[in-house]
Amino acid sequence: MEGDGEHDRNGEAGSVATSREQDAVRILLLIDGAAEPLPGAIADDDALNDAVGVVQGQIRLQKLDFWLRNPDYLADELLNDYEQSGEPRLLDLATQILDSEEPEVRRYPMLRHHFGAYEPLDDALAVLRSAGLVVRRRRGQVGRTSRHDYYLLSRGREVAQTVVAEAPAFRYYVDRVQLVLDLADGRGGNELKNRQYLQDEYATTELGARIGSISARARDRLTQLWAARTADGVGV
Repeated sequence: MEGDGEHDRNGEAGSVATSREQDAVRILLLIDGAAEPLPGAIADDDALNDAVGVVQGQIRLQKLDFWLRNPDYLADELLNDYEQSGEPRLLDLATQILDSEEPEVRRYPMLRHHFGAYEPLDDALAVLRSAGLVVRRRRGQVGRTSRHDYYLLSRGREVAQTVVAEAPAFRYYVDRVQLVLDLADGRGGNELKNRQYLQDEYATTELGARIGSISARARDRLTQLWAARTADGVGV
């Protein structure tokens, strides 16, 4: 999945590049993991006859993808939850991420948009739609879209399972999607956006610019939390 580690598709130094196909696989695995049961029968839409789940709202999909694409922010949010709950598992998970090269080799920066982190999904979704894996539907009134919903088709679920079985490296995304969903804890897109805006680096990024890394700050924070844990007499 990693690119050359030097430039992303927009030329940002120090970022990992991805292809349209790689983005499509990541989005498929994200939708497969995040899709909720259909709220009811779908009438008058033959394309959704074999839909098995749905992710409601582009904002939610984008915000989940932000944590998937930025392990440093994901780890820092785990540290936030650890400080609130004291649950050792959260500190251990953050440690696994920050003590590895994951924040560097798995980081795919996103743009700061009016509604927070954003990256165009059209190319990846075009791959998924043309293969009969995912269907996107616009909701709202004529001429005014209020929401995009992403329906996972039965073929999409089959392909997601096959991809992981035949290419075990993609298990990384399955595991990380579950961690991201646990962190999101059922929150809607706007709630996730508001939480992500609490990160100063995220909130102060200029509109249209790429949101920078916080790996150094997160690692310093991790060191401090482990020191505090050890000082309290809890073994490492």
